[in-house]
Amino acid sequence: MPPTAASQRPSVAVIGLGYIGLPTAAVLASSGADVVGVDINADAVATINEGKVPFVEPDMATTVAGVVSQGYLRATTETPHADNYIVAVPTPFKDGHEPDLSYIETAGKQIAPLLEGNELIILESTSPPGATEFLAETILSARPDLTLKSGSAQTIYFAHCPERVLPGRIMIELRTNDRIVGTLNGNAGERARDLYELFCEGEFLMTDARTAEMAKLTENAYRDVNIAFANELSVISDGLDINVWELIKLANHHPRVNILQPGPGVGGHCIAVDPWFIVATAPDQSSLIRTAREVNDAKPGFVLDKLLPQARRIADVQIAALGLAFKPNIDDLRESPARQIVGQLADELPQANIMAVEPNIDQLPSELEARDNVTLTEVNEAIRAADIVLLLVDHNEFTRIDRTLLTQKIVHDTRGVWG
Repeated sequence: MPPTAASQRPSVAVIGLGYIGLPTAAVLASSGADVVGVDINADAVATINEGKVPFVEPDMATTVAGVVSQGYLRATTETPHADNYIVAVPTPFKDGHEPDLSYIETAGKQIAPLLEGNELIILESTSPPGATEFLAETILSARPDLTLKSGSAQTIYFAHCPERVLPGRIMIELRTNDRIVGTLNGNAGERARDLYELFCEGEFLMTDARTAEMAKLTENAYRDVNIAFANELSVISDGLDINVWELIKLANHHPRVNILQPGPGVGGHCIAVDPWFIVATAPDQSSLIRTAREVNDAKPGFVLDKLLPQARRIADVQIAALGLAFKPNIDDLRESPARQIVGQLADELPQANIMAVEPNIDQLPSELEARDNVTLTEVNEAIRAADIVLLLVDHNEFTRIDRTLLTQKIVHDTRGVWG
């Protein structure tokens, strides 16, 4: 949809300029809205206002540069008034895997004083069932003059519209994926749909807010359970001296079988986190989802148990650890099992030289940079120097390497790339 005239452009404040908030803000601004992005990270705000991006996502940099130069997107650390708010803040979990809604609560408290009535507030953060109601309660507790009842000049409208995009394809999938829209009160869902129709070409699937929240969790829990099956097969196969990659390939020739690929664990802010929200919401009814999480969380330990005995037999061992991101060809390290494995290797092998290879970043994350025995290294240099090569992420740079470099190396391929 082409941008509207300046006088008709809806005003939108996007709270949280992370991996979902910034692409959403940029796409909205390029599609007909006047957008203010809000984030507590002053450096990220300054970067965006220069027309640059604080993290890598294909095609995003061009869009951000364009809408900033046109004045359709600006960033700030202070929440402004807007007709529409999109809350895209983190939703991590606390000890015991209990959902941490403090970021949502803070966003609500910052929005509340600005409201005049008739604003639309969309919670886009992946959240446990009831989080949209929690956001509404937070705001209405701070502003008892406002209401959820429709038809009043003091009505505030709430909806839940979870993101459903794949890192590395966010700018494409924001436009093309179907969108679930959950209404909490009045015509909030319809208003949210109208806003997202500025850029979204997919089908809009209308429901209530709790069902929308649960739908996103269900999508990620489904994938987590299926990955856990593959990871458990890999552990069983290892004990039986069976090549799990061949096993899965053979089984998948059955017309109704489609087993996913095992790996060193599950990462990212979605699949590694969201199933715990279901477990926390219904602990007595979610034993399968809990077990899948435990299987996947245990996989890094399995990788370490295979590698450490070999490494300890080599004096001043040199280890090339290929990959730190949570999936191929991106720079996103959140909840990454590869990052966890490299950190534990550094702790368990203080005399080792661990060459971390991650072609999508320029600097190690702080907890690895602080370790004296971990360095960020170029792939061919690391493999040539290594006694042990540990493939953790199947980045294109690793799948294309000259296999002769692996000759006479101890190789641990957790992704099944090298056969």
